[in-house]
Amino acid sequence: MKKFSVVIAGGGSTFTPGIVLMLLANRDRFPLRALKFYDNDGARQETIAEACKIILREQAPDIDFSYTTDPKTAFSDVDFVMAHIRVGKYPMREKDEKIPLRHGVVGQETCGPGGIAYGMRSIGGVLELVDYMQQYSPNAWMLNYSNPAAIVAEATRRLRPQAKILNICDMPIGIEGRMAQIVGLPDRKAMRVRYYGLNHFGWWTSIEDQNGNDLMPKLREYVAKNGYVPPAKDEHTEASWNDTFAKAKDVQALDPDTMPNTYLKYYLFPDYVVAHSNPERTRANEVMDHREKQVFSACRAIIEAGKSSAGELEIDEHASYIVDLATAIAFNTQARMLLIVPNNGAIHNFDADAMVEIPCLVGKNGPEPLTVGDIPHFQKGLMSQQVAVEKLVVDAWEQHSYQKLWQALTLSKTVPSASVAKAILDDLVEANRDYWPELH
Repeated sequence: MKKFSVVIAGGGSTFTPGIVLMLLANRDRFPLRALKFYDNDGARQETIAEACKIILREQAPDIDFSYTTDPKTAFSDVDFVMAHIRVGKYPMREKDEKIPLRHGVVGQETCGPGGIAYGMRSIGGVLELVDYMQQYSPNAWMLNYSNPAAIVAEATRRLRPQAKILNICDMPIGIEGRMAQIVGLPDRKAMRVRYYGLNHFGWWTSIEDQNGNDLMPKLREYVAKNGYVPPAKDEHTEASWNDTFAKAKDVQALDPDTMPNTYLKYYLFPDYVVAHSNPERTRANEVMDHREKQVFSACRAIIEAGKSSAGELEIDEHASYIVDLATAIAFNTQARMLLIVPNNGAIHNFDADAMVEIPCLVGKNGPEPLTVGDIPHFQKGLMSQQVAVEKLVVDAWEQHSYQKLWQALTLSKTVPSASVAKAILDDLVEANRDYWPELH
């Protein structure tokens, strides 16, 4: 069985140890010969990497492990690039969330003005990784789960059309896991789903078990009452996420024939979101106070003790879809997966060049999108507006255009008017001086 060489771009991320543990747990179906980390922040990466080095030495000493800040070393001789970068790290995420809230607008990492600001930072970073891959390992595939995935996907479609890059998101995976719990199935892989939309902006239209039994009636009834909060409540779910999962019942009421992605709450109930937000303490603060500290202190404990049992790192189970995707390409399995791909007629009554999130069959040549057909006016209208926002952001980045970015913010369903959009934009320009192209 062939063994693969993988570079994780974003080696200093708090999610990296969970991905390493997940890769180790799945090496029977996706065997590794080499694993490399790449990050432009060497000090941050070193802590994560030295801890992972100990884990690999214990569990899989045959895997050649290294980490570097040098692109040539990182991207040479790799089969897959797994990319999850955060340009500006959590301090910039905090600004993405707090600046819009100062203006009474949703402050969220990937939705609305915060997502637009993050997108303007991410485009250059992801394109740089694509260029390194194409230069040093032209046959490799990039599996990109850097956010905001929709804007990044539009940028790579337009600016790197030949790149072997697949843009993916784990949010539908997490929701499907909850659906499986609700209907009493062992896991999401026991279901077959149909779904369409944009990233963080979609709807399930059909959910069946493997025998073809329709699970939608049971899900409809449950979600209408409880949202996606499963019968056995998970003690580990943070309050802010619980609120999002519970709010799904109100989102679902707008179109009871489908099951919604939870992120639609930001677009459909922005007033509710703002009213329930603390402008002094946002999600970025929660992450910095909990996840950041937890993962780094666990890594330091492992390094000091020289053994993995000294620190508690959790396997990132829902990241196993990254292995599903890599396996599908590597072994041509034709697995069915949700990916962000050019529409090209899959949704009949929608823009051909929109980046949509739909089921695809995946093999050695990449994704083959499945036909969705026509979609209703409600979804089509919402999606058209949001696609236009994403395209305008990429225009703004490419043309260094203040005007296009103002239009993008004005068009976002989370922003009430052009004047509010301009006020937010001026604050964001100031905050992102070190990261955005200079706008004129």
